[in-house]
Amino acid sequence: MTTSQKSDDSPNIPLPQAHKPVAKQVVAQPVDHSTPLEEAAKFARVTDDGHVFVIIDGAEHPVGQYPDATKDEALAYFVRKYDDVLSQLMLLEQRVSAKAPSGDMPKTLDTLAATVAERHLVGDIPKLEARIAAARTAVSALAGEQRQVTEAARAEQLKVREALVEQAEALAEKRPEQIQWKTASTAMNELFETWKGTQRSAVRLPRATEDALWKRFRAARTTFDRHRRAYFSQLDATNAQAKSAKEELISRAEALQSSTDWAGTAAEYRKLMDEWKKSRRASRKDDDALWSRFRASQDVFFQARAAENAKVDAEYGENLIVKEALLEEARALVPVKDLSITKQKLDSIRSRWEVAGKVPRADLQRVESALRQVEEAVKGAEEEQWRRSNPETKARSNSMLSQLQDTIAALEDDLEAAKKQGNAKRIAKAQEALEARQMWLNTLEKSAADLD
Repeated sequence: MTTSQKSDDSPNIPLPQAHKPVAKQVVAQPVDHSTPLEEAAKFARVTDDGHVFVIIDGAEHPVGQYPDATKDEALAYFVRKYDDVLSQLMLLEQRVSAKAPSGDMPKTLDTLAATVAERHLVGDIPKLEARIAAARTAVSALAGEQRQVTEAARAEQLKVREALVEQAEALAEKRPEQIQWKTASTAMNELFETWKGTQRSAVRLPRATEDALWKRFRAARTTFDRHRRAYFSQLDATNAQAKSAKEELISRAEALQSSTDWAGTAAEYRKLMDEWKKSRRASRKDDDALWSRFRASQDVFFQARAAENAKVDAEYGENLIVKEALLEEARALVPVKDLSITKQKLDSIRSRWEVAGKVPRADLQRVESALRQVEEAVKGAEEEQWRRSNPETKARSNSMLSQLQDTIAALEDDLEAAKKQGNAKRIAKAQEALEARQMWLNTLEKSAADLD
């Protein structure tokens, strides 16, 4: 047999196309399906010159010629073509049974059917054609099942994509001033990464659907990014204004830090502090640095004032020692025994008190209050002496004592209430009033005794 003869009589039978990788790889089982010549001879006739005819339903169809060979060799050549088609069909049947992807199966069946229809092979062709037809039915059923699975997966994928789009749009629709940008930006980035992950999945949405969803998702991201840029641009402008305003307050504060007008400057610093509290905050980094500068300028002033006060208090400490001694001398005047001598001594104490000068601020109220108590006691004694010179004085003496005792009782109640409240100012005031009334009471009681 010549090469050209074989080429004309032996058309190529294409192999099945390569498939995409699947979870379960189908491998043809090594089964011997070769057709015995004696069996094939039932479906063929071979002439002496090597022409071969296939018999189908009693009718002969020319298959081809295999010259320069025996009849068996010629028959075997075309039987092998039949067996090749059968082998490919069996492999496809195994893939159907294994539910492999059916996308290229119809094309494979069309190729096998076309090869059989050319009648260039020998074997039970009606049986082979019936088997191809049955395979078509099985492939069609498998394709239907796989379409259902694919559609279900696409429906689920559509829900996932729509959910991602809706979440992105929800972030984009929020008012910029209501968004926690760090958290929201992380969320948007995660949505985008999830979106890219869905595109790598095995199930793809229809192109039009996927394009429409991506357009919405991209628009949401664009809007979100635009809002973020606008928000931070405005925030930067606002922070810059706040920073400028606070730097102006700092300049005013620093201009005051060397002042020795302690009272006036302290008042100005209080006003500056009020303005600072009402001003806008700058960025956290800037605001902390600005506050440190503002506070530092105040510290310079108040530390200088504290040092000056300490110096003054040290000088006034000696005056306090003098006044403490004068207080002891004054307290010795009560109860009053001789009013005239007592008044003279008290006048002397007052003169020396003024000469002694100022005392530390913390002690000022205490020593002044103590001296006033003595003065009030002497004044009470003076009034009492006047009353004794009045004929009606003795009659009113008992009434006055009674009223003073009631007043002292009320003051004692006030002092106790102030102590329970822990009100230091009220305690000091009540204590001072009570001590003055008690001195007065002692004087009145002595005077009343003298009247008797």
